[in-house]
Amino acid sequence: MTNPAPVLELNDVRYRRPGRASFGLDVPKLSLTQGETVLLLGESGSGKSTLLSLICGTIVAQSGAVCVAGTDISSMSSGTRDRFRAEQIGLIFQQFNLLPFASVRDNILLPLRFAPDRAKRVASPLEDVERLCRDLGLPSDVIGARAGLLSVGQQQRVAAARALIGTPPLIVADEPTSSLDAATQTAFLDVLFTQSRAHATTVLMVSHDARLAEQFDRVIQMSDIVKTTRGAA
Repeated sequence: MTNPAPVLELNDVRYRRPGRASFGLDVPKLSLTQGETVLLLGESGSGKSTLLSLICGTIVAQSGAVCVAGTDISSMSSGTRDRFRAEQIGLIFQQFNLLPFASVRDNILLPLRFAPDRAKRVASPLEDVERLCRDLGLPSDVIGARAGLLSVGQQQRVAAARALIGTPPLIVADEPTSSLDAATQTAFLDVLFTQSRAHATTVLMVSHDARLAEQFDRVIQMSDIVKTTRGAA
């Protein structure tokens, strides 16, 4: 039996933030396989946001390789990285980053406007929106409603649907449950993992809450994979 293919690989990644108050991050090795759900734990200031930015290509390491779905994004131009990220990565932000005056439907469909290959994987976009909303426990009457009028829990589920549409191989979630109570956290993760299993999608979720650990396939401590440095430049 062959091992699942890696969806995310970091090898010998080294990043130094420019400026007087220098910050450095070194990642010798990180690998996530297809369909795996991984919780990355770390305290504030441990470099979690910087690591996610490297994985998503919004910042670029000075050396090393960051491979997503078998492609090294490190040598891409900024525009190419942006297009690649839209195609290959579904993002769930801590503050959700929905367009408040746009409808739930338009928020969920937004990634497909910037990712034609991802859009091709959706046979019927409107039906897919309805299916995702149903699977995530959103009532059908909110699909046409403005996203800014929804409850926090509903907005979170819209953000998850936006990340899941078009089945990108990697979902990256940045503290998406930090503002929710324990019961709502569990319900949210259940539906996220159900969608992940259905499409063999890899999920990387960053948090400081170790109580979530038992719900994931694997737990990684930032201190085990990342070395950070601080000091005057």
